[in-house]
Amino acid sequence: MDSAARDELAGVLTAPGQPLEAREAAAVALAAAGDRRAFETLALLLNYREPERAENAARALALLGDPRTARAAAALATNPLRVAYAVPPIRLLVQLRAPESVPALIETLDRLLAEQTLGWDAVPACVEGLGELGDPRAATVLRAACAHPRLRTAAVAALERIGGYEADASASPAASDEAPRT
Repeated sequence: MDSAARDELAGVLTAPGQPLEAREAAAVALAAAGDRRAFETLALLLNYREPERAENAARALALLGDPRTARAAAALATNPLRVAYAVPPIRLLVQLRAPESVPALIETLDRLLAEQTLGWDAVPACVEGLGELGDPRAATVLRAACAHPRLRTAAVAALERIGGYEADASASPAASDEAPRT
């Protein structure tokens, strides 16, 4: 894409009265061209209430490769007021494997477990993401997640990936899911 086409797309991002769909399409096209003018629009869309739009922004941000992306995704993932929209930023952090990724996922999961806010999709996304990242710093919060029946299987799998799973009766999926054998 030549610079004139990129300039025209960048104009769509800032022109008044542009529909959201046009801004999104322009930002995605700019990201594909490696033009960092797409960053702000994509960062806003990453926090959008429609999951498809946020996931599209996450893919474009990963492609763009802007160094601000991980900080923006971490801020969105850890924002307690936006937990309902945190899954795309969480998945983006896992994909980026940035220095901010593990601390942000640990913070988010720890807070949600303490609040017993287990209905949000962000909780299993954090558990699975921490397992994929494989960082031993996540072992404590993943062990805490093992106490929740809906998270136990994923948390044990994540702990096994990082080498932090101790086979004891309190963390074993069979411990509470099956009747004792006689």
